[in-house]
Amino acid sequence: MFPWIVPGAAALTVVGLTPLVQKIGFKFGYIDQPNARKIHRQPIVRIGGVGIFIGTFTSWILTDQLMATAAESSIFLALLLGGIGFFATGLMDDLFDLSPFARLGIQALLSAGVWHLGIRLDALPLPGLTAALPAWLSLLVTFLWLAGMANAINWLDGMDGLAAGTATVAAVVLAALAWPTQPAIAGMALGLAGATLGFLRYNAAPARIFMGDGGSYFLGFALAAIALVGLPHDGSITTALLPFLVLLIPVLDMTLVIGARLSDRKSPFFPDQRHIHHRLMHANFPKATVVWSIYSLTLLSGLSALLLLHSPLGWWLLSADLALFSLTMRSLWLPTATPAMSLPTLTQ
Repeated sequence: MFPWIVPGAAALTVVGLTPLVQKIGFKFGYIDQPNARKIHRQPIVRIGGVGIFIGTFTSWILTDQLMATAAESSIFLALLLGGIGFFATGLMDDLFDLSPFARLGIQALLSAGVWHLGIRLDALPLPGLTAALPAWLSLLVTFLWLAGMANAINWLDGMDGLAAGTATVAAVVLAALAWPTQPAIAGMALGLAGATLGFLRYNAAPARIFMGDGGSYFLGFALAAIALVGLPHDGSITTALLPFLVLLIPVLDMTLVIGARLSDRKSPFFPDQRHIHHRLMHANFPKATVVWSIYSLTLLSGLSALLLLHSPLGWWLLSADLALFSLTMRSLWLPTATPAMSLPTLTQ
């Protein structure tokens, strides 16, 4: 029964809370107004991440009480504190419009905090050996992973249901990978999946509420942190690749976008239309096709991660996923020809 209690509790909490959050957002003016850059044509509340956060938080506490060992409870504490911090940072941006560098600075401090509490990448597998990272490099790599994924999910939140659905797929895959060895961590991933699935009731097209930066930063941090502490680690290159494979599409999208911006001598945070979902829209694909295509690519990379642990077939599946992504981007990627603001968007 347990596998259904945690995500069920999260989903029901989000479904029940989101209408209330929506009313509060309208009452106090926490609204994303339509303009020339955006897809929606009517004011929409932008603090839906409050419901996602509370639903996930509830499910995590439930998981901790039902199954966590003492060691896992300490990890839970780090995840909870980090999640609160990343959510609060995004919510402050939703309410007060923080600068990109202020957000990044806060994320650096939060990453350092959870690193100190034990959520860290402290070794690098090499052929024939595992190289321990010095503390400063471990801290830097952990920050890049946690803050990078928080921003990657934030940047993916550019179409109705896209970030929430992608996070749902990734969280389910993380749960499947963690379950054999760390069922409590898997329970946390299932809680996250339940929360995002519940949110899709209101965020799938046509969206009635947006998760905002509070929701996307929290989701990105939670997925990245669970991938660090919950997946198998045997010192092999294969297991080291698992977190990247589960979150491959957001990672590739962010990497390509930042590379293109830097090549144009622009800030990595410069808002433009280079993301994969913008490119697909520009190619006149229907919005539903764009969203489901990215879901499918995420699922394919997640399945390759699952298969890599048990069968060489995983490498073939990963190759197919990368080939599909590469073909898509090769046909759509026009780094200098596409105007910076040629398409409507919700986020960066």
